[in-house]
Amino acid sequence: MNEQASFSEYNLDPEIIRALDTLGYKSPTPVQQQVIPQALEGRDVTVKSRTGSGKTAAYGIPLCQLVEWEESRPQALILTPTRELADQVKEDIMNIGRFKRIKAAAIYGKQPFDRQKRELMQRNHVIVGTPGRVMDHIEKDTIDLERIQYLVIDEADEMLSMGFIEQLEKIIRELPTERVTMLFSATLPQDVERLCHRYMNDPVDIEIGSPGDKRQTQIEHRLYRVGEKAKPVLLQKVTVIENPDSCMIFCRTKDNVDAVALHLGRLGYPVNKIHGGMEQDDRNRVMNEFRTGKFRYLVATDVAARGIDIDRITHVINYDLPMEKESYVHRTGRTGRAGQSGTAITFATPFEDKFLGQIESYIGFELPVAEAPSDYSVSEAQASFDRKLRDRPAAKKTKGEELNADIMKLYFNGGKKKKLRPVDFVGTIARIEGITAEDIGIISVQETVTYVDILNGKGAKVLKAMQETTVKGKLLKVQKARN
Repeated sequence: MNEQASFSEYNLDPEIIRALDTLGYKSPTPVQQQVIPQALEGRDVTVKSRTGSGKTAAYGIPLCQLVEWEESRPQALILTPTRELADQVKEDIMNIGRFKRIKAAAIYGKQPFDRQKRELMQRNHVIVGTPGRVMDHIEKDTIDLERIQYLVIDEADEMLSMGFIEQLEKIIRELPTERVTMLFSATLPQDVERLCHRYMNDPVDIEIGSPGDKRQTQIEHRLYRVGEKAKPVLLQKVTVIENPDSCMIFCRTKDNVDAVALHLGRLGYPVNKIHGGMEQDDRNRVMNEFRTGKFRYLVATDVAARGIDIDRITHVINYDLPMEKESYVHRTGRTGRAGQSGTAITFATPFEDKFLGQIESYIGFELPVAEAPSDYSVSEAQASFDRKLRDRPAAKKTKGEELNADIMKLYFNGGKKKKLRPVDFVGTIARIEGITAEDIGIISVQETVTYVDILNGKGAKVLKAMQETTVKGKLLKVQKARN
């Protein structure tokens, strides 16, 4: 791979280059270097790449380049296994396409169907969704797929393990046959390979590092042999010695997640938890707080953690050994991302040798066995650990927050019922002195209200001017929209 590669090599629109610069994308990752040119040429691709390799931008950048802003119907469909990943992908697409005014919608279960139906009636260039909810909208004829030119299947192996392959095939059969299809997966089980052969057109096969290729990652793997009852004490010792900046701890069951989170909380750790028994809003809140550094230890089940895309996780601890060998790759792939180093620590009981052997055979190497930290080494490290507990870092801004720093979303109390269209707002706002069409972002005209993004730090100027300016002869109430 070319370490000196630049996004400018791909002849991208200036608006996309500007967004990438603002988001801090310095140079394309290996998977982006291989995928972006193929996607821009309209080739189907299958990509085997570990999580954290930059795959979302690998398809998000060409999608934002290729979709036509003028087309009001959806042009790209992205399927993800989980609600959390759907939200993250939508945010990434919106960020990359911000200055090109690309609009994306996320649809998934446990959200009001009617609200999604109304959103799908708006202009959306990209739809991101889970297979079940996308299929619901297809069956109720509330989603328009006739103009879909690009299909992305993200984390295909996770969809297989969650039982979504049948729904996935039904969705594919509803799409135009003339399309570009991109499939991404950390592993390629036979059923996923069959899917590729059946529905893709001479795909380019791209592989970025096999599961056992330690040279492709910066992850240090370590194994501790431990009895079940001794795990809590070992966890405390290991975390004191490692003193992680950001750590995910995986358990097999919700009960174990609750118990481990309670144990660490009583010890004063900045900790929270996520599992399938929690409400979606609570899961979203926890993930956002972990992403921004409000706490440093997240205890999770596999199901709840699927599709989580967070940079700068320094440690992954398998408190419970995963029962599926592929899960080891997905879990440990949460650290050592984007060229950063990481540590993957696994606890294994004497009764788990069978599962451990399957994992080691799959990843292609034996996990190095470590001795439990001695009481002396723990006591030596305790002061540094306690100091980090006391010195809570300031919450980090997400890339989206940094991008949106110069963007103000305005609320107008008029929409379709007042016969208003996006062009009416563009024409009016662009006539304000010092404002051009380049300062106007995404416009969402709904039944009774309209939201307009004002770019380049000019929101306050537009807000003031629009207090006394009519839109299509109507003086509307305008204010800064609530987040």
